[in-house]
Amino acid sequence: MERVRDIAVRWRVMSLAVLNEGLAVDPEDPEGLYGEYMKAHGRVCAAVRERHGNEALGRYFDALGQRLHEQQDWPGMAAALAAAGLPADLASVAMTGEYDAVVRASHQAGIALVGTDVGTPVLSVDGVGAVFGPVVSPAPRGEAAGRLWDGVVLMAGAESFCEFRRLYRELDVG
Repeated sequence: MERVRDIAVRWRVMSLAVLNEGLAVDPEDPEGLYGEYMKAHGRVCAAVRERHGNEALGRYFDALGQRLHEQQDWPGMAAALAAAGLPADLASVAMTGEYDAVVRASHQAGIALVGTDVGTPVLSVDGVGAVFGPVVSPAPRGEAAGRLWDGVVLMAGAESFCEFRRLYRELDVG
């Protein structure tokens, strides 16, 4: 996004595991199969940001998102770290509690901007406010991403704006 619009992205770690804790059934993981993976990924994201900074977390998010959402490669953490040019030993925090407090604090800071009846992502724009979303798959690239950004910022800037939604659908892009 920073390539097509003059913006500086500041990444936070949000956690669906934290968001949905205490629910009888986690809507993101109704069968209880992915909870530990979600926690592990959040811990590694927190470690990347703490040890290597904001820009490194952006690279890791990009690499991880490609593996999780485009390739369905849930265990792809090591490959995502390598693709982002980050040390493999960051994966060692995945199954520890070392970064749980960092994940929770980052998550709570993001949720405080929009309220608890949302998911991830939360987008906050200086001088405009914060919104949940957009949730877009596949992610647009280049100027298409810039146009989406412009529209989201425009809507978020409307004081009375609260929601824009449609059901997920497979798109025929061929």
